[in-house]
Amino acid sequence: MGFFILVIIMSNRNLYGLFLESAGITTDSRNVKPGNIFFALSGDNFDGNRFAGQALEKGCHYAVIDNPEYYVSGKTLLVGNVLTALQELAAFHRKNFNIPVVAITGSNGKTTTKELMRDVLSSGYCVLATRGNLNNHIGVPLTLLELNDNHEIAVIEMGANHRGEIDLLCRIAEPTHGLITNAGTAHLEGFGSPEGVLKAKSELFDYLKETGGTIMLNYDQPNLREVVTGLKYKYIAFGSAENQFVYGKLNESAGYLNLSVMINYPEGKGNVPERSVDLNTKITGSYNYENILAAVCTGALFGIPAGDIKEAVEQYIPANNRSQIAETPDNMLLLDAYNANPDSMKAAILHFTSMPGENKSVILGDMLELGDYAKNEHQKIVELIANKGFREVLLVGNIFCSVSRPGSFIAFEKTEQLIEWLIGNPLRNRFILLKGSRGIGLERSISVL
Repeated sequence: MGFFILVIIMSNRNLYGLFLESAGITTDSRNVKPGNIFFALSGDNFDGNRFAGQALEKGCHYAVIDNPEYYVSGKTLLVGNVLTALQELAAFHRKNFNIPVVAITGSNGKTTTKELMRDVLSSGYCVLATRGNLNNHIGVPLTLLELNDNHEIAVIEMGANHRGEIDLLCRIAEPTHGLITNAGTAHLEGFGSPEGVLKAKSELFDYLKETGGTIMLNYDQPNLREVVTGLKYKYIAFGSAENQFVYGKLNESAGYLNLSVMINYPEGKGNVPERSVDLNTKITGSYNYENILAAVCTGALFGIPAGDIKEAVEQYIPANNRSQIAETPDNMLLLDAYNANPDSMKAAILHFTSMPGENKSVILGDMLELGDYAKNEHQKIVELIANKGFREVLLVGNIFCSVSRPGSFIAFEKTEQLIEWLIGNPLRNRFILLKGSRGIGLERSISVL
């Protein structure tokens, strides 16, 4: 894609110069600010070029298109491929900033880790971080194009559902530091196998090795440990063993997490004698223990004092249906419905089982993008919850409908059917876990719980 020798000239105008003069980038003609540049991205089922005129009418300075049918002299830039132009523009912009860029990928916990890392680093730096989960081949460029001279560190979340995507995102973002939260059973349809997932995620480590960057290793993940040991990567580690740069002990996991952390600050870092802190978080789920350690490790690496790390972690409150406890007029909910794969589903169920409370129920949605593994992995989940004593087990999705399940389990093909059932059979005084892939949309049922 020409990331290293990059000249973008279209219609005798320099796109980067136009970008610097603009009010920023938009890819949605419904969300235009005067002075924006509109990138007419297209997909399998839509042609963004069709909306270029609408974006210009709403005040966009220019529109970048790749279909000459929609060319307007002086207002559109015709390129070979709009997505490629967006990615190359972001790569070129990134090269103008000599700051640390921390990349995060993994099967589970990317967004929570990114948000914790953002809050910890913000104790001492002006930080640009990925908004929401804009972590793909479009979201990463859009995030990078928000970089400005005030930013001192960037934290970039990277997602992938096929081999080569993390490498592509690294070539665009050029991270100086990187973390893989874990490599489990997510997106098996695109990766082919758990081994394929590991190889794909390890593209971040490969890039950092190639460029002399810093790997932050979750030493509690055996497969990640094996990768760096076998290929002789240089790294700093965090985990449960006392010889790590940051190590921790989980003291309480049934409710909100409480952990003790020791930071082995490098000489001259930290600026305070305090190295050991207890963290009383507002985060639930023992699976978030490693995400917290990752954020502590990053903060310590960049010299954030232990007291400031403690304050940032303890003030963080999960949102966006990720390990989020919410109370309705009728029930208490554990919302973990943003996404799901076999590893995260199992972890959420086991954690929910360990939490104090009575009258527990679960509402689970299909785990998507598992390919040939789908039916078997859903059957395992049904078997896992069969003897947990839940008051109600409500399953949503075609895959859960297709597997064998006890007669007391109720399955629905769609969330709308679940909602209709809940209206006719309201749940009261329950503690309810909601967990499923984003495409199932379980959060739509919250209004009737």
